[in-house]
Amino acid sequence: MSYHTADLLDANEELLADGSLRVASPILRAYGGRPAFAGRIVTLRCFEDNSKVREIVSAPGKGQVLVIDGAGSLRRALLGDQLAELAHRNGWEGVVVNGCIRDSAAIAAIDLGVRALATHPLKTVKRGQGEIGVPLAFAGIAFLPGEWLCADEDGIIVCPDALA
Repeated sequence: MSYHTADLLDANEELLADGSLRVASPILRAYGGRPAFAGRIVTLRCFEDNSKVREIVSAPGKGQVLVIDGAGSLRRALLGDQLAELAHRNGWEGVVVNGCIRDSAAIAAIDLGVRALATHPLKTVKRGQGEIGVPLAFAGIAFLPGEWLCADEDGIIVCPDALA
């Protein structure tokens, strides 16, 4: 199914007014091979350790988007081409990273939506740390597990339920 954030916002102004429909600040860049994607949110909070990213994208992800709060760190990449390919193979719709990715040229060729702050060539440490399924807040909005995220060339929106 095709989604367009601008059209969804125009058609759901009452949800925007009551705060249940939220628009992320435009701080994240598009890197993946899929320019538009949507799905239920799975959250992860981790700092410069992508062990839990591998754990999550190793599981089936059909209809889901992984949202990672890496505390905005610009010192290490939380997602690379191997994890992006794994996410794609397991049916994830996309990955949104409040932090960096690496292998951006390879990720651009993978049919996966990817948004991140920037690129950085340094991989993370592996300590097995991170919190899965917790509320996150960055880009001026809250990302809650189980809510619906839609991203396209114009931006990212989040709300409790899928919009039509």
